[in-house]
Amino acid sequence: MRDILITIIILGSLPFILKSPAIGGLMWVWVSVMNPHTQAWGFATHLPFAFIIAIATMLSLVMTREPKSLPITPVSVLLLLFVAWMNVTALFALLPESSWVQWNKVMKIMLMSFVIMMVIRTRRDIVRLIWVLVGSIGYYGVKGGIFTIRSGGTERVWGPEETFIGDNNSLALALIITIPLMYYLQQNSDRRWLRHGLSAAMLLSALAALGSYSRGALLAIAAMVLFMWLKSGRKLVLGALLGLVTPLLLAFMPERWAERMDTINTYEEDSSAMGRLNAWRMAWNLARDRFPGGGFDVSDGAIFARYAPNPMDVHAAHSIYFQALGEHGFVGLLIYLALGIATWRTASAIIRLTRGKAELRWAHGLATMSQASLIGFAVGGAFLSLLYFDMPYYLMAALIATRIVVERALRAPAPTPRQAKPGAAVAELP
Repeated sequence: MRDILITIIILGSLPFILKSPAIGGLMWVWVSVMNPHTQAWGFATHLPFAFIIAIATMLSLVMTREPKSLPITPVSVLLLLFVAWMNVTALFALLPESSWVQWNKVMKIMLMSFVIMMVIRTRRDIVRLIWVLVGSIGYYGVKGGIFTIRSGGTERVWGPEETFIGDNNSLALALIITIPLMYYLQQNSDRRWLRHGLSAAMLLSALAALGSYSRGALLAIAAMVLFMWLKSGRKLVLGALLGLVTPLLLAFMPERWAERMDTINTYEEDSSAMGRLNAWRMAWNLARDRFPGGGFDVSDGAIFARYAPNPMDVHAAHSIYFQALGEHGFVGLLIYLALGIATWRTASAIIRLTRGKAELRWAHGLATMSQASLIGFAVGGAFLSLLYFDMPYYLMAALIATRIVVERALRAPAPTPRQAKPGAAVAELP
């Protein structure tokens, strides 16, 4: 039944995609972030849904009369530079065969990220994009939160297999990125049942993140919550709410969970933590020795034997920063850091431009919560190999479009009452 439902939804969307490329972009985000086919059990798990949607979106983009140029902003330019540099480093990869396999996956993600930047242009499209992101990850948050309650927190929460968020740590970080976006939608909803539903989704997602037993996620959520509290206009109310909810969530988790979190303070005794440090030193030594880095996928015994302090402890980078450093050298890392800074500054510019403007409150809230998501990703990503996880790139697209919409609204002349006929009353404009 699930296979039939997913197939009907995706194939049924094709006429709408051909009519509007923005619909294609939203469908792509849903399929690539949520991976709904992984929730089926039969034929749908092997159908090339992403490819079908991508082709339909490209055709729609070619046929549409709507503007289809890539917005030229610091974020889009830096992402173009990052992609160009990745193509350069791929030519000098230490492991050409596996590197080109990964290159093929990453370039598809980057191509569609640019497509999303081209087709998401209106406020409605931006809000729809946020809803798709929230629904895609929130599904696993609600599901994982319920699982954590049922198991009493004794079992780990995992994501869908063979996806970016399949690992427990990766799913936890995705949930942390999503919670501020849930809060944004809740604050901008007029329907009480929807606000209550989003409140429950936030609580369950936070519980699922804790139930993942991810230590990096705990640090990320702490940094994100602190940022949200500092940015809140109601610090006393939010502080009281956090002071009430946080102890309840932590008290619910079993002693086994607390023992794992305590290893943050004794990382020298933890083999996983020491393996990550070994991988980070390997990436540093590799980047110092080879200007373009090692190319895609450098988690190999031969490479570790040459560059790692402990050549027998082969690990993935477990850090977006050291992943960029090891695979693309210091140039790649600098471009990636600049991309993150440019994204943050874009959100800051939106906040500055919309401050005190009621008609642009939606943009102000989105930029603020996007910064909270970026804080969570920056902290949590320091311990995970999620350099190519597509959700942050789609959030970049949302911020680019939001700034363009805001600047266009601010440039538009203020509405004035129509000239009334003699003796007639002038209608007050809203």
